[in-house]
This record gives sequence, structure tokens and C-alpha cells, in this order.
Amino acid sequence: MARLSRDTLGNASDACTVAVDLQDVRLAYPSANVESRAGVHGIDLTIEEGEILALLGPSGCGKTSTLRLIAGLETPDSGAIILRGKRVSCSGTFVPAEQRRIGFMFQDFALFPHLTVAENVAFGLRHLRSAPKRERALAMLAEVGLANKADQYPDLLSGGEKQRVALARALAPEPNVVLLDEPFSGLDAGMRNTLRAETVRVLKRAGTTAIMVTHDAEEAMFMADRIALMHDGVIEQVGTPAELYHNPQTPFVASFFGEVNRFDAVVQDGACWTPAGLIETPNMASGTKVDVLIRPDQLHVELGPAGCGRCNGGTVALKRPLGRSTLYQLSVDGTDAPLTARSADSFGLTEGDVVNVSVRDGHAMVFPTAL
Repeated sequence: MARLSRDTLGNASDACTVAVDLQDVRLAYPSANVESRAGVHGIDLTIEEGEILALLGPSGCGKTSTLRLIAGLETPDSGAIILRGKRVSCSGTFVPAEQRRIGFMFQDFALFPHLTVAENVAFGLRHLRSAPKRERALAMLAEVGLANKADQYPDLLSGGEKQRVALARALAPEPNVVLLDEPFSGLDAGMRNTLRAETVRVLKRAGTTAIMVTHDAEEAMFMADRIALMHDGVIEQVGTPAELYHNPQTPFVASFFGEVNRFDAVVQDGACWTPAGLIETPNMASGTKVDVLIRPDQLHVELGPAGCGRCNGGTVALKRPLGRSTLYQLSVDGTDAPLTARSADSFGLTEGDVVNVSVRDGHAMVFPTAL
């Protein structure tokens, strides 16, 4: 898409690679608002031009507050927010939301029912005359596959079509950054998957920087170049989807990206014993208390009693085929809580079988227990 000229807010050089820079940003709400909205407690985050970043986390973790701070809908207590090289929130400076060149895409679409689809898309193009404004709106509608709906009204559109109109409207003014707040949560699973892919395609084609709030780890992994996982108002870890899944830095990060078996253990002579068997911990001192997390697909289960020092014994309590994998609940020695195992090719086991269980080499996640 052709780039529109930028106003004074976005006059940083196109060579600038940083679109959004948050520096020790803090916001505390009055106690009356604590339950309805979480604050943020020292956010440091840099987002590159053209990057799609997901703010991921459970309800009340501060991700929406962070989005509102970037948008200019909240004023930080301290810290700095920089958009394309210009400080928009810092000590003594606050640029209002309407001057930040930010596009919004909300889960409720927020389309104007009395305006046509084309008029909705053109709404933010006040600096253009009528003809170029409509031309730009039609170009954006063509980009999302809705050029034939230009003169219809929103109440005649499906939920998915409304979402695509909302995306076209957010991108039409060529914003510095587009903010997406749980944009797909109100759609059914099939439409949600389709629109995720379509939104990524359109954002990448436009070269637009985007920040998306979501509580869905799978959605964040599908859409984002990087993920910032938040918890209790702070960022636990930032990285690519693969980095957060395979190399989590905390138990919270490990458990947020899927089901885990979790155990308390104590390191002795470079290893620790768990209900899933022996786990090597060569870099931890004896006596260290640890949290051990193991994903269900990293457990290896074989027919027969435990016969080695690395395996634990148990029985198959439950077996459930789930299409592309088979789920097992295992009753094992040393704990009343069942272990969950998954296998893509099935272990060939049935309920009641005596089994031994171990962990595939190098696939346990071991963290020193937090004090």
C-alpha cells in the first residue's frame, strides 16, 4: 500500500526501526478499581517497526492497561512511552490519544450503524477530500475482500465481515501502530481461525506495527512475531513463540503454554526424583528445592513394571483417544495425583495395564523453588 504523509507526531525517519518503546512504565489504580482493572509495575518493552506483538496473560494481569497507556487513554504515574522516536508520555509531556496516530480494533467492532461500510472505513480520513477519501476506503475494503460491500450498512454483515471492516478502518489512516483488544473472542472457532490468518496477512502486507491483547496462548503463538507474557502487572518473559514454549524462564511461563505435570523435588547428587522418574539436574547443588514441570507429550510410558533406576512404576487409570493423540491418566507410585501423558502414535496400552514411566531426555523443566 502507498504510504500517506505523516503529521508532526509521526515525523521520525522511516529508517527508524523502533515503533514503540516503553521505559519503566507504571500505573496504579485507586483501590476501588483494583478488582476491575490491574495496574502495571515497571514495564520495559520495545516493539520494532512492522512487528506484531501479543500482550498475553490471564484476566487482571495488566495487559489491557498497558494497551490503554500506549493509546493515550490512561496517563502513566511514571516512566516514558515513545512512539516512532517521539515521547508521547513522560514527565511533563502527554500527547492525547487523537494525536498519536494509533488505529484501534475492538472485539465489539464499534462500527457506526448509520454509516455505510465505506463511510465507516473512511471515518478517520478527515484530512482527505471526499473523492480521495472514498478511493482510500475502497482500496482498504478490497484489501480485506469486501469491496462489494462498500455501500451496505453494518447490520447486513456477518460477524466476520464486520471484523474485516473494523480492520480496514483501523488501517485506513496509515497509523503508527494498530492496537487490537481481544479482537476475535466473540467469533466461533472456524471464523476465528480464518480471521486470524487474514489479519496477519493484511498487517504484514501493509507493514503495520500491531500490538494485540489476548488471553489465548494458541492465538498469540499463531499471530505474533513475539509475545510478552504478563502476570500481576509485570512482564514475565518476552520472546518468540518458540522461545517461550521451549525455553520458559519461570514456572508460570511454562504452565501458561499448555498442560503440565508439576512436582516438588529436592536435588541430590545432580539429579532429583519425581513421580515421573529421575530427572538430571547437573548444574544445581544438592539440597536445592525445585519445581519440576513436564509436558504430557514428554512422558514415555512402556508396558511392564519399573526395572531401572530412572523409571517409576504405575498403572493406566484412564485411556482416551483424542483424534491426533491419545491421552492417558496414570496412577504412579509416590503420589495420589495422576500423571497425564499424551502420545501421537499411542503406546499400545489399555486401562489397568502395569507400566513404567520416564521422561524423554532433556525435556523436563526444572526451576529453583521461589522463596
